[in-house]
Amino acid sequence: MNKRKIINDPVYGFITIPSDLLFDLVEHPYFQRLRRIKQLGMAEYVYPGALHTRFHHALGAMHLMGQALRTLEQKGNLIWEMECEAAQTAILLHDIGHGPFSHVLESTLLPGIAHEQLSLLLMKKLNHQLNGRLDMAIQMFEGTYPRRFFHQLISSQLDMDRMDYLNRDCFYTGVAEGAIGADRLIKMLDIHQDQLVMEEKGLLSIENFLNARRLMYWQVYLHKTSLCAEAMLTQIVRRARELTEQGTELFATPDLACFLKNRYTLQDFTEQSECLLAFTRLDDNDVWASVKVWAQHPDPVLATLCEMLLNRRLFKIQLFAEPPTEEVLLPLRKQLAENGIPEALMSFFLVEGQTTNAAYVTEGDPIRVKMKHGQVLDVAEASDLPTIKALSKIVRKYYVSWAKNVSLRA
Repeated sequence: MNKRKIINDPVYGFITIPSDLLFDLVEHPYFQRLRRIKQLGMAEYVYPGALHTRFHHALGAMHLMGQALRTLEQKGNLIWEMECEAAQTAILLHDIGHGPFSHVLESTLLPGIAHEQLSLLLMKKLNHQLNGRLDMAIQMFEGTYPRRFFHQLISSQLDMDRMDYLNRDCFYTGVAEGAIGADRLIKMLDIHQDQLVMEEKGLLSIENFLNARRLMYWQVYLHKTSLCAEAMLTQIVRRARELTEQGTELFATPDLACFLKNRYTLQDFTEQSECLLAFTRLDDNDVWASVKVWAQHPDPVLATLCEMLLNRRLFKIQLFAEPPTEEVLLPLRKQLAENGIPEALMSFFLVEGQTTNAAYVTEGDPIRVKMKHGQVLDVAEASDLPTIKALSKIVRKYYVSWAKNVSLRA
């Protein structure tokens, strides 16, 4: 069977699956599940074109990884063929642990378990099925492989993951400010003392990349309408779990029911095969099918929230620089109470939260720039513009999202 397939990607054009192993991984049910998980969660409520999936993103990241490795080889860096395959494998599988709606339900369905932990768990499961062929990819993913730059290509502040999702999310949302020029960024990559560096002539491209990331966060990932839709979906799942735990018979697909009835730990995933198996079948469709049925449920909270979300009657939202005070919250509670929502159910219709946006983090693993004279500097020091220093400031916003003109009265 010919496994060297060509895929027509709308962002990059024709891309290839370069090895039999990568083809087998793409064909695996664990990876095919990503077709049914949207990349941007609820962003389609703001940008109707944002319907792309984690499947698209993973293939795109694999393609960019191949380009980056070829660039590094052309600059005289020795990279073995098996290392190339392992790095592309690691980036291909980096999001395989995402649950329904990507980040939206992560802390609701699986509190305390990050998707990266599940990705690693599933990679180890695949490695067992493939008789250890993913050993090197797993080391690169974890950051334990001796050649440090491979992990930086997979997970850092200038990795292939970020380059693809900015490119792809910009394309599908139509937010032109997110364009980053990934080709030039990749062409500027090099290795210095086993660390990934950017050539000095790529400084302006890095600034553009970081600025685009900041703009995409405010305009797409943290858009106030997306926050409203996400808050509603989170409250729907929270209410469904609460009713299930109280003994209410609630429709749910078998795999979703598994996570409504149980609060699993990471240890449960490693020790209970049925738990992991249910997760590998869980996707957006399980949630939407259940939400459609719950819109007719006798419980007024669950039914109201589901009907509102299905018909895009979204919560209102207000943003603040500081945590909202009682002066803000009290009138909203009064308004909801006047609409017949009792105090005990108020939290389902009045949601507080916070968002942060840091385009560049100076601590930890910075973006390194190799200057013409050979010195390697943090990009914030290398740039003679104040832009990057400004982008490293963490911006935190608080919000209150609430249901307006809603009533639970029969």
